[in-house]
Amino acid sequence: MSILNFKIQLRSKSSGVYSGTPKVYNFKFDILGILYISPFSEEDFTDEQQTNYIFIRLRSMDLIAFLRESNMLFLVFTSFFFLLLIKLKFSKTIKNLPPSPPTLPIIGNLHQMGDKPHISITNLAKEYGPLISLRLGSQLLVVASSPETAREILKIQDRSFSSRFVPSTYRQSSVLPYSLLWSDCDQTWRTLRTICRTELFSAKAMDTYSSVRGEKISDMLEFLRNKQGEVVDIGDLAFKTMFNTLSCIIFGKDLIDLKEEHETRGGLKDSVENILEYGGKTDLGDFFPIFRRLDLQGIKKGGLKQIKTAFSFWEDIIKDRRSQICSPTWSSDQVNSLLDRLIEQGFSDFQINQFATELYIAGTDTTTSVVGWAIAELLTHKDVLSEVEREVGKKQIDFDKISESQLSELPYLHACIKETLRMHPTGPFLLPHRAQETCEVMGYTVPKDTQVFVNIWAISRDPKIWDDPLSFKPERFIDSKVDFRGQNFEFTPFGAGRRMCPGLPLGFKSVELILASLIREFDWVLPNGEDPSKLDMNDKFGVILHKEKPVNLIFKPK
Repeated sequence: MSILNFKIQLRSKSSGVYSGTPKVYNFKFDILGILYISPFSEEDFTDEQQTNYIFIRLRSMDLIAFLRESNMLFLVFTSFFFLLLIKLKFSKTIKNLPPSPPTLPIIGNLHQMGDKPHISITNLAKEYGPLISLRLGSQLLVVASSPETAREILKIQDRSFSSRFVPSTYRQSSVLPYSLLWSDCDQTWRTLRTICRTELFSAKAMDTYSSVRGEKISDMLEFLRNKQGEVVDIGDLAFKTMFNTLSCIIFGKDLIDLKEEHETRGGLKDSVENILEYGGKTDLGDFFPIFRRLDLQGIKKGGLKQIKTAFSFWEDIIKDRRSQICSPTWSSDQVNSLLDRLIEQGFSDFQINQFATELYIAGTDTTTSVVGWAIAELLTHKDVLSEVEREVGKKQIDFDKISESQLSELPYLHACIKETLRMHPTGPFLLPHRAQETCEVMGYTVPKDTQVFVNIWAISRDPKIWDDPLSFKPERFIDSKVDFRGQNFEFTPFGAGRRMCPGLPLGFKSVELILASLIREFDWVLPNGEDPSKLDMNDKFGVILHKEKPVNLIFKPK
């Protein structure tokens, strides 16, 4: 059901006189705020055409009737379009912006984004250059698509671009002030970052929790042994395995039972995935701020509901542990989880809830994505899989299961994971940055509050940087000094600078351990005799870039 349907007529303007047959463009917003436009083509918009002459005719009588039921809504609606028309006619163009494709009135370049913006924007960068600007409604977006522009934003001017462009799900007073992922680099952010480094991802912390990771891998392998001949969604299993790994580190216990397949439906796993989904939804209010407070698509409300649902699954654990720590018999020697440390440091229940939720969000879906893509690439490249199997099965690794200390003996597997991250970065644009102040990048002006993307998907597939970039070739990383730790800007899947992913050590080691264990213990078979060479390798755009179709396998013990 459309709530808005209108036409825009454009006439060419020559020597101050409008002439020619007007071109008509039909616009329609549906109930979710999705915009459809027809007909149009880029050649319809030349430099000579002006958008000053705009004729808007509302066509939906349902909309008029709906708005007249409320004077407030009618006032908001009419004010919105009058403001847009005034802005189009009188606003001053910011000088010296990065190159941009032609824009349409009101919507700017929204019509060029499509359902896979990482591909659309990459194609635009090929035409307009490594640093481009796009107008998404009233929001200005600048995209860096080369190592040089990425270095400028992530390293040289790191401080100026250290703020985040916050999705509406998290842009709430009850969430944002306690966020590690989305808050500005203030004292709260520094405190949380320090806790991550010392309590979770330092060498000492990694060693402390190595037994936990090993135990969760054993649980995963035992689950698969009991599933002989059955089809398993490996992405789902990797998600649960990583989730329980984090649960034991944060709360000291599992929160998901691998054996209870239906336990998590409508439960904790769904809530965490739904938070991610709401966080990645396109909000009409981001493009047209006058709609922001209205939450027309229910993104803020729905996201907050899912966040509160996730909190409810561990609030009793926090309550019980807090009562123990506050008792006179408590000693710091009894600390066995991150929760204990947070309570000792005076964190409130809500601070703990938010911190735990973000650790789950950042740590589970990313690992799931990398494992799924890696397995898909190995299945479609039998020669690579055979080489990894040979390496993992060599005589030097002759224990019942692979331990973390043995991962250093698997350089080819390491290279396969790096090649997977190159071809399928978990976040194609990283998390969006925001300019804290007006600054200059590569000779162009980037105004304050501009949203900034670093298009690592484009950089990772640039033939000027990578030989045969669309082919899966782990060998390119053997004996290569190119690494992902934020110094080589042709390969930054975890970002760089102060906003670099703090969980890199845990995330990469977990992927290595999961893949090495699956390769060592099982032969992988596609169901129904499917041909691995014909595996669907299309992706699905979102905050995390997943395979469009999950990888389902039958695991046969070796």
